[in-house]
Amino acid sequence: MSASDKEVTAPPSSGRPRKSARAGSKYARKQQTIIAAASEIMNRDGVKGMTLADVASRVGLLTTSITYYFRKKEDLAVACFLDAIGRTEALVDMAAQESEARERVQRLLQLWLQLRHRIVAGEEPPVALFGDMRTLQKPQRTVVGDAYRRFFAKLCALFETPECSWMTATQRAARAHILSEQVFWAVIWLRRYDVDDFERVHRRICDILLNGFAGRGRTWRNVQVSLDDMLPAASGSAAQETFLIAATRLINERGYRGASVEKISERLNVTKGSFYYHHDAKDDLVVACFQRSFDTMRRIQRTVLAQSDDQWEQLMTLAAALIVYQMSERGPLLRTSALVALPLSMRQEMIDAYARVSNRFAGVIADGITAGSIRAIDPMIGAQVFSATLNASAEYRWWVPGATGEQTHELYAKPMLMGLFAK
Repeated sequence: MSASDKEVTAPPSSGRPRKSARAGSKYARKQQTIIAAASEIMNRDGVKGMTLADVASRVGLLTTSITYYFRKKEDLAVACFLDAIGRTEALVDMAAQESEARERVQRLLQLWLQLRHRIVAGEEPPVALFGDMRTLQKPQRTVVGDAYRRFFAKLCALFETPECSWMTATQRAARAHILSEQVFWAVIWLRRYDVDDFERVHRRICDILLNGFAGRGRTWRNVQVSLDDMLPAASGSAAQETFLIAATRLINERGYRGASVEKISERLNVTKGSFYYHHDAKDDLVVACFQRSFDTMRRIQRTVLAQSDDQWEQLMTLAAALIVYQMSERGPLLRTSALVALPLSMRQEMIDAYARVSNRFAGVIADGITAGSIRAIDPMIGAQVFSATLNASAEYRWWVPGATGEQTHELYAKPMLMGLFAK
C-alpha cells in the first residue's frame, strides 16, 4: 500500500489533538451518523451524486462541520464502503463458525436477511451498495478494493471444509462469487417482499442454491451453442454497435457515473464530438446499452425456447448461450449493478424492463415444474438466482484465479443448476 493510500485509511482525526475517551466516543458516534446518512444518499444518487452539503443537511450540521470528520467527499465515500464491507464481513465470520459448508451458506443468508430486515425496519442504518465502488479513483479505489478482496477471501473460505475437499481453489472462488452476487442483487428484488416474508425467502433461496433446479432423473451436460445461429447481425450501424459495446464494458468496469463521456471517447479513440454525433447525452447512451442487453437476452430466449419443449434443456441451453455471449466479442451484457447507480429518473424504468426479461426465466421454471423436469422451487426467486449467476460470470477474470473463458459454463452454470455442492 502506498503512502497516499495509508493517508486515506488513517482516522479522520489524524493530525488533530487527541480527545479524551468520552469525547472520542461522541466523535465516533457522530462519524457513524454521518456515514449512515451518506450511505443512504449514495444508495439513491451514487458516489458522484452524494455531496457534503446534502449529508450535512441530513444530520443537522454545517457543510464545513462535516470536514471536521471527513476532509473530502471521497474520504466519506471510502468510510461508507468500508463500513458496508465490515458489516457484511462480520456476517461471514459468524457463518464460518458452523462446521459444514452447507450450514455456513444457510447461516450467512439467514444473517444477511436478518440484517436487511433490521435496515428496512429502521432498527439499523443502511449499508452502502457495493456496485458504485467502481466509480472511485485511486488511491480511494485501492483502499476499498483491498478491503473487499479480504472479505471475498473469507467468503471463499466458507467452502474450506472436509466435505468440500474435492473443490479446487478455482471452484471455491466461483461458488463464492455466485453467492456474493446473490446477496448483492437481492437488495433490489427483495423490495417486492414484505419483511414478514423474509424467513420464507431464506428457505427458498437456500433450497435453490443448495439443491439446484434439476428435476428427478435430470443430469448436467455441458451444452455447446453457436451465437451466430441465435443472434443475427446487429441492426444498427457498425459504428453504433462499437459505441454500445465499448460503453457497456466501461460501465461494467467503472459504474454508471464512473463511465464519463471523456472516458468512453478515449476508450474508442474518438473525439467527444463523435460521441455526440451518435448520442445526445450519456444518459441516452446508457439507456441504449441497457436496451441492447435486454434485446440480446430476449432474442436468445426466443431462439432457445423454440428449439425444445423440455424446460430443463431450455435452462441449460439458456445458461450456456448467455455465458458464451458474456465471453464473446459482442459481450458482455450490462451488469445489473449498473441499475442501482442509475439516476432515479431512469432507474425504475430499466429495473422494470429487466424484470420482464427475468420473468421469462421464471416462466420456463414454472412450466418445467409442471412437466416434472425441474424441481418444485419458487420460480420468481429461481429466476433471480439464474440471472444473478449469469451476471457474475462476466467478471470471472477478477474473482476466479486460473479460470479460462472456456471453463465459465462449468464453473458458474453447473453449480447454479445442480447446486453449489454438486461435484
